[in-house]
Amino acid sequence: MGGIGVGMGTGAAGAPVRRHPDWIRARMPSGDTYQDLRRTLGSLNLNTVCAEAICPNLGECWEQRTATVMILGDTCTRACGFCNVKTGRPTWFDADEPRRVAEAVAYMNLDHVVVTSVARDDLPDGGASVFADTIREIRRTSPGMGVEVLIPDFNGDEAPLRVVMEAGPDILNHNLETVRRLQQPVRKRARWDRTLGVLERARAYAGEYGHVVHTKSSLMVGLGETREELTECFEALRAVDCDILTVGQYLRPSLQHLPVERYYHPDEFAEMKTEALAMGFRHVESAPLVRSSYHARDQVPDAEARALRRRATIAADGRVIPGA
Repeated sequence: MGGIGVGMGTGAAGAPVRRHPDWIRARMPSGDTYQDLRRTLGSLNLNTVCAEAICPNLGECWEQRTATVMILGDTCTRACGFCNVKTGRPTWFDADEPRRVAEAVAYMNLDHVVVTSVARDDLPDGGASVFADTIREIRRTSPGMGVEVLIPDFNGDEAPLRVVMEAGPDILNHNLETVRRLQQPVRKRARWDRTLGVLERARAYAGEYGHVVHTKSSLMVGLGETREELTECFEALRAVDCDILTVGQYLRPSLQHLPVERYYHPDEFAEMKTEALAMGFRHVESAPLVRSSYHARDQVPDAEARALRRRATIAADGRVIPGA
């Protein structure tokens, strides 16, 4: 979802760029755990979508020992109108990346990790095998850690999705991003029905492999959609049994990205959360600065108990939790 936007300035057509309202205030990253994770990720040459997408919640999530690692490089084959991640022709591929990611995650002793990637339409399986290998390596080196994957659509192909689901993530996240009418300008090469199909098939495949997996999706608001269209999104996601939803304000990363059409008030986000929960979503995060991975750890069943068991195991082994 969109990163931190710009303040007052002038757009490409000379129109003024509106200043954020008072309720759009990101906390500056700080704290021992944040600093430790920042140094560790830098030393291990790992990308995070937290940094690449200029996420406003970076400090809060890292302090809660949750990080979103971006595999398969930092160059995306798509050019979505809202996204701050670099686009172009990727050259990165490292068969050893799953092991390196798992070792870094184990060293940092995260309570929960989200693994995402740029879109890699240049790869035969879209990177699905790297996702699966990364999940398995994390399971091997960090038993009990919550593992969520935020995946691309793999162009709707079933085989790559099966590869990911067989590895058994706790949460399968694939973002709808916006309403049906705005899919083309916002997501360009993605498709509304394709996204819903990914979420529906993911749950079915998980059942075939005997895994309990929750599905999750995210929406940005402020791109020109109506409340009625957002309700249609909620209904469509529930129709494919998606049970976790996040809703946040789109914030323009630069003047080259889509403009913000409207800022939603916090009360409107609260109303959307009430509406979505009434439809049957198991967990809903809805607030101006919410992003796809916000409070991700808390969305895994028995998250707190898992974290306590992991920390007890680490302590029994004589290891030290960095930043703790």
